[in-house]
Amino acid sequence: MSEYQDVYYKSSDGLTLYARDYPHSNPKHTILCMHGLSRNSADFEEIIPYLHKHSRVIAVDQRGRGKSDYDPSPENYLPTTYVQDMFSLINYLSLDKVTLLGTSMGGLMSMMMAAANPALFEGIIINDIGPVVDPKGLNRIKAYVGKTKPAKTWAEAADRIRELNGPFYPDFTDDDWAKFAKRTYHEDSDGAPVLSYDPNISKPIEQSEEAAVSPDLWPLFEACASIPILVIRGEYSDILHPDTVDEMKRRHPNCMGITIPRVGHAPILNEDKSIAAIANFLDDLK
Repeated sequence: MSEYQDVYYKSSDGLTLYARDYPHSNPKHTILCMHGLSRNSADFEEIIPYLHKHSRVIAVDQRGRGKSDYDPSPENYLPTTYVQDMFSLINYLSLDKVTLLGTSMGGLMSMMMAAANPALFEGIIINDIGPVVDPKGLNRIKAYVGKTKPAKTWAEAADRIRELNGPFYPDFTDDDWAKFAKRTYHEDSDGAPVLSYDPNISKPIEQSEEAAVSPDLWPLFEACASIPILVIRGEYSDILHPDTVDEMKRRHPNCMGITIPRVGHAPILNEDKSIAAIANFLDDLK
């Protein structure tokens, strides 16, 4: 397992936010990993050993997740706020020529960040999301985020994860579900597993779908035309439709799309096809 350094930095509105920084003595790339709505930096544990061979890797906890402060104003739990936080981190670490790797919400953030400052980014890897988000998948996520039943034991935590995600990972073993739970929960002072996010992250999307996904993201995507993009889609995804991937490739001069078999939303990125595609994409970056 690659070792990381803890990074704590301030947001523009005064929260203390957290990231894992995996340093490299001579990196070919600097990769910023951004998780989905209810996840955290641990989501990238299984791909980071492959990324870290040649790159510096930074995996973040967005506000309200993991070791980052929870926001006392839930209305701030928006992609636009998270993007501001990411630019605060980039400035704090004095990063330049960054490659973005974003899963789900992190993929939306990648497009927003690259559209805002395309010269800063050398590549984008988008994991299972696009400018059009399937309402079926969005409604499924809205139905459980912030509403999952508590778990008293780690076995129960793994069962909760399996109940919510079983159809999307049909080949997972009991050990895989246990690892998934460890990435999604943390222990409280009594040793019981607790979900590693503020339940209030669900409030903005309950009030308005536009808080989660803007109704028209194609202009943002097209603003990234100068940046190479790799789109990874799970075969069983209910968030990213194959037609959307085809349209992304049609509209972008340097966009590649791959589908990971027997996985839904979202690929873990430890799949052989994911690892190979990401490695090839990074090798091709100038």
